[in-house]
Amino acid sequence: MSQSQEEMSFWDHLEELRWTLFRCIFALLIFTVGGFLVMRYLFDQVIMAPCSSDFVTYRWMCNLAVHLPFFPDFCDEAFHVDVVQIKLATQFFTHMSSSFWLAVVLTFPYLMYEVWRFIRPALYDNEQKSVRWVFSLGTLMFFIGCFVGYMIVFPMTLRFLATYELSSAITEQVSLESYMDTFLMMIFIMGVVFEMPLLSWLLSQIGLINRSFFRKYRRYAIVGLLIAAAFITPSGDPFTLSVVFLPLYALYELSAFFVKPAPVETLEELQTT
Repeated sequence: MSQSQEEMSFWDHLEELRWTLFRCIFALLIFTVGGFLVMRYLFDQVIMAPCSSDFVTYRWMCNLAVHLPFFPDFCDEAFHVDVVQIKLATQFFTHMSSSFWLAVVLTFPYLMYEVWRFIRPALYDNEQKSVRWVFSLGTLMFFIGCFVGYMIVFPMTLRFLATYELSSAITEQVSLESYMDTFLMMIFIMGVVFEMPLLSWLLSQIGLINRSFFRKYRRYAIVGLLIAAAFITPSGDPFTLSVVFLPLYALYELSAFFVKPAPVETLEELQTT
């Protein structure tokens, strides 16, 4: 533990926490204002892009389908999702909320730095090195998860739900609120899911899990991840399911790599069972 941590009183910690929260809120406010100014362009070019057949993921899947016949059909150029406004103020509130969530994503590295800066004095020097590395990895994994959610999970889910037909008498139109709820949920869920290695490392540091946990429950995890992938991508075709399942399973194995090895006696028990 650092010398500064030993000298700090409870009120000093409280004051440091207050300034940490102030800096985080101020950063979010600045980026929210900036996001509000550019949101009209981002909404057309990024958020609404999966509504059209020329979205990059659809074109990529269409090119693959030419060579791999078991791929789902993404070559329908007539595909288009009509997003409509139901309530009068929906566009205005969506403009503000989208700006805020954009600010959360863009400031995520800085927010993680502030968390690290606050807890750093309570750690020993050897712990500071490992925690700094884990926080950096966690930030990178969050962005990778958001990217996977935007490029793969959300477009495939949107394409299936928007083209699913219960009756020909129903006109398919998507409300702006429904579209944004699904858009944000899919992207942030994937961002959080990709934090699994960081969470596993933290649980390992406090002694709740070790590597034997992942070895013991691997078969159950595979079934659970398949079910989770089926919920995330309801289209049901094997390719779409595997596109979501494989990254989730890779995260499971990566999490096992980051936790502490099992004690010798635990390994002996696993070998005898």
